[in-house]
Formats: sequence, structure tokens, C-alpha cells
Amino acid sequence: MDRSSRQPDDAFAGEARGELSPRAARALWWGSAGLVLAVLGTSVLVAGAGHGWRLPVAGALVLAQACALRWLGRAPVAVLAATAATGLAVWALLPAVTLTGALLAAQVALCVLSAIRPRRVSVRALAAMCLPAPLAFGAGGPAGLTVYLLTVVLAWTVGQWRRAQQARTRAEMRRAVVEERARIAREVHDVVAHTLSVMVIQASAADDVFGERPDQARQALRAIETGARSALGELRLLLRAFGPGAGEEESGEQREPGPSLARLDELIDTVRATGMTVYVDRAGTIEGLPAAVDLAAYRIVQEALTNTLRHAAGADEVSVRVTAEGECVKVTVVDNGRTTQGSWAVVGAGRGLMGMEERARLVGGSLHAGRLPGGGFEVAAELPVEGAS
Repeated sequence: MDRSSRQPDDAFAGEARGELSPRAARALWWGSAGLVLAVLGTSVLVAGAGHGWRLPVAGALVLAQACALRWLGRAPVAVLAATAATGLAVWALLPAVTLTGALLAAQVALCVLSAIRPRRVSVRALAAMCLPAPLAFGAGGPAGLTVYLLTVVLAWTVGQWRRAQQARTRAEMRRAVVEERARIAREVHDVVAHTLSVMVIQASAADDVFGERPDQARQALRAIETGARSALGELRLLLRAFGPGAGEEESGEQREPGPSLARLDELIDTVRATGMTVYVDRAGTIEGLPAAVDLAAYRIVQEALTNTLRHAAGADEVSVRVTAEGECVKVTVVDNGRTTQGSWAVVGAGRGLMGMEERARLVGGSLHAGRLPGGGFEVAAELPVEGAS
């Protein structure tokens, strides 16, 4: 398995483990270090005036806090412990600096830890940050205690909000990936199932008449070639979803149009080539239909015809009706075959039927499939045009 096939899942796993990208880690360090140096450094300079040796020592501790934040994305627990210890040392050297200000770097570390580590870890860190609360009360009274606890809780809460936001983003990305994979799987199934079904029937017919009627055998082989080329063209269109240039190995080859109701006659011809009689009835105009509705209608007809070839015992006729009205497109496919309880025709069974139902649902439509009282099987879909994307 190559790197590109693992990339989405690996990215999700990295975010779930709380790892920051190198770019995010650098941005976090510059921002947090700048904040600590600007706010805490200024406070130390003001409070340390006239304190002799304590000022340069406190300044060195502030610089050490800023440097420790460099590893905040990799080891937030260790950085929190280091910045909390050096912050308390700064406060002990210069009591004029409030405890809240001296522990500013630790509060930044708590916020980041709350965002990228499991909640059980961040709750323990929050409890540890509350331990100096008596010192804040002793230095500033109830007001000092209140300010300190509020800033600590606020830092933890902001981290939790950010963590929830990232979780929602990851869930949306996963859902988008799953939906895209399901869409590609449906397209591949429709293309491959229909083409292979027709090719199997044509190959069988060619084998039966190869000796007595070689011209008819050649015609079947040409139909196989035409169907295979068409399927390869559609698969190349699907492969382009994986990256630019994918599926375009043959340079200079003209790109075929994608599947749509405009190519319905080509689809019908492939089925007729198997010996099946297909009646087509059109009403209304298909020009200007939303792409999603156009594709869904085509694929429903394709899948219904494929399943008629594969599962409708004794079927030799099938009728296709496509009606494009003002507000919806109606598709009906009816065959005269016999169906059994084990066939695709049982409602709710088989990937083909579920795929058709899903296609109709995705464009806001509905699909009904079932056996007819007088024999045969019917697939009927209604696909609304208004509001489809």
C-alpha cells in the first residue's frame, strides 16, 4: 500500500493522538513565546526595578519559560510542569508580580494541553494548576484568588472548546471521505457489473456460433470490444478523482463524455446486442437537467437493465420509459421475466437494488421495485429536479 492510500486515515489518527503539524507547532511557539515575553517580561522589568540580582534572575526564568514553550506541541505536560515551576520561582523572587501573571506561560500550556490531550489528562493538569490557589489568596485576598482561578479555568475551557471544534472537523472530514468512497464504489459497481454482464452474454453467444456462423461471432466480439472501451473510458473518469492526471496514461486520447441520459441510446444498444428486445419511450426534454439527477437516472436505468440480464429468468423483452416533467424525472424499467425469492428482485436484497435506492435518495427522490402481478419486474423512480445539486 502506497503513501497516498494511507494519507487520509493517517492524518485523522495523528489529530486524534493530539499531534500538531510542524507549521502549527512553530506558529504556536512564536505566538505563545511572544505573549509571555511581552506581558510577563514587562511585568518583571517594572516590578524588579531596584531589586538588584533578583531582576536578572527573574528575567532569565522568563526567557526559559519562552524557550520551554518550543516543545509545547510535543510534550505539553512536561512544558506545563516546567513553566509552572519557573513561574512560581519568578513570583517568589518578585512578589510584586501577581501570581496570575507569573504563571501566564503555565496557563498557555494548560490551554494547549486541554486542546490536544485526553480530557482525563487535562483535568488532572487543571487540578494541579489550582494547587497554588492558597498563595494567590494570601497575596491578593479574595480578589486575587478569584482572578487566579478564573484565568486558570478559562484557559482550560478554551482548550476544551478548541478540542470539541477539532473533533467536529475530523468527524466531518471522515464523513466526507466515507461518502466519497461510497460514491466511487457505486460508480465502479454500475460500470463493471453492466459491462461484464453484457460481455459474458456476448462471449457465450460468440462461442455457440463460432464454427457455423463466424460473422455473427465476430459481431459479438466487436460488441465486447466496444463495451470494454466504453467501460474503460468511464473508469478513467472515476480515477481522476484520486488525483490530477490519474487514469490518463494514454496521452492525446480524446476524453469521452460522462454517463448521462443523452447517452441512453448507447446503453440500450449494448443490451440489444445480447438479443434482448428493448423498447424505449421518452417524454419531455432532458436538456438542462441537474448533473446529479441526470447521472442518477442513467445509472438507475443501467442497473435495472443489468439485473434483467443477470437475474430475470426467461426475460426477452424490457421496456424503458423516461419522462422529464417540469419538477421531476420519472424512470420506469419493466421486464417480462420470471423472478424468484433468491433473486435481486426481492426488495431490500442485493447491492444493485440498494444502490438504486441510494441514488434516488441522494437527489431527494424515491424508488420502488417489485414483482408485477402478471409476471415480470418493475423498477420505478421519481427524481425531483428542483433543489437537486
